[in-house]
Amino acid sequence: MLWACILLPQLALDSILRERDDADAPLVLIGGPVQRRVVQAVNPAAVALGLRAGQTLTAARALADGFQCVEADPARIEQLQQLLAAWAYRFSAQVSLHYPRAVLLEVGASLQLFGPWPVFEARLREELAALGLRQRIVLATNPVAARMLANGHDGLALLSNDDTRAALARMPVNRVGLPADAAEAFARMGLRQLGQVLALPRDALARRFAAPVQLHLDQLLGLRTLGLDFYQPPDRFETRLELNFDVESHQALLFPLRRMLNDLAAFLAGRDCGVQRFVLHLEHAEGPDTRLPVGLLAAERDAAMLFELARGRLEPLRIPAPVRNLRLVADDLPPFVPQHQALFDPRAKQAQPWEQLRERLRARLGDEAVKGLRAEADHRPECAWQQAEQGAQGSLPAAPGSRPGWLLPTPQALGNAGHRLLGQAERIESGWWDGGDVRRDYYCIETREGLRGWAYQDLAQPGPLWLQGWFA
Repeated sequence: MLWACILLPQLALDSILRERDDADAPLVLIGGPVQRRVVQAVNPAAVALGLRAGQTLTAARALADGFQCVEADPARIEQLQQLLAAWAYRFSAQVSLHYPRAVLLEVGASLQLFGPWPVFEARLREELAALGLRQRIVLATNPVAARMLANGHDGLALLSNDDTRAALARMPVNRVGLPADAAEAFARMGLRQLGQVLALPRDALARRFAAPVQLHLDQLLGLRTLGLDFYQPPDRFETRLELNFDVESHQALLFPLRRMLNDLAAFLAGRDCGVQRFVLHLEHAEGPDTRLPVGLLAAERDAAMLFELARGRLEPLRIPAPVRNLRLVADDLPPFVPQHQALFDPRAKQAQPWEQLRERLRARLGDEAVKGLRAEADHRPECAWQQAEQGAQGSLPAAPGSRPGWLLPTPQALGNAGHRLLGQAERIESGWWDGGDVRRDYYCIETREGLRGWAYQDLAQPGPLWLQGWFA
């Protein structure tokens, strides 16, 4: 087995920066008691001001000004870790959040699907960067070794037990997860690296140190397994984002909306499903939430498409009060069936599939503005085509080209010149049971311009041909 450890050293800070459109502004994460606030993490812009983790807030303010302080939020960090587990689930069925700020996943069985490890690792890093997260990634033969090696390495790939043990032997004793008192005792004994500890007799270690120390050493070497609780994806998606200030315009909501829908797309890809309906809640400081439902006719999970649809619904909305928070809830998560495409797609690059164009039109123009057509069991053309909801099935399949795709609102009389008849007439006599009796001879016609139409002659009232529709 091969285990990858994705360590997120700045998870608390990244959970805030990824939600801000001013991520390059100086920002510090603070914690601790009210009497002594301490800087826990800083972004690169704050480092340039001379700030660093571990300083008191008083000392930081004495050194520099113009930076913003944000309180660490454990609930936000937990929510982001659950999202990461859902994202990692697309790559492996064995995903664990056993360690804080880290994701463990077994990838030995996934290499055949996602390619050799360098290609797989590059994909992981690219997608994590798109989620706004800094990372360190290590591959080893057991999960405990992978996690501890990530304390001192990034990009290390160990494919055998011997390589894993050799890399562990070079690790400092205080960086391999041993209890603090045991690591301090080893240091006083002059043992600085783990290899020196492993060279000691097991029975001597067992007499000198508590049982958890030997257990941890055995788990590092893969001699004993670590019991892991594996992640199980939930049946719904919900995320909440607190805005930095009250928002009154649609434009200011687009950046957080895009981030939330990117997270939704990552969740859907990990769960191998799509979304057909989600609700965006605009939470106000006072008064009830404004609900913005977004429904699709088919399951989708493309982040860019979901954002375009949500933006199309949001922009016409009148916001009754300033927005304090955003919340997104998706309960309808049906299976996702990717669109089949030819190996050589003849469409232009700027063109888009009909399904995506249809959803964009519905978002922009409204659900009632875009209708479908279905064929009904009636010979009269004006009755055979009926409006229907998109995706509704008709009671009668229509052979392609047998009837015109465009029927005129009312038939138009044709003159005697400028067209020729194609083929024999098709007689239609129908409608006596509902008072709409017709007796007509239908002809395919072709105009001088090469257009093909469908025209009839009324047998009850002989006269000119009447144009009723055009073929595509």
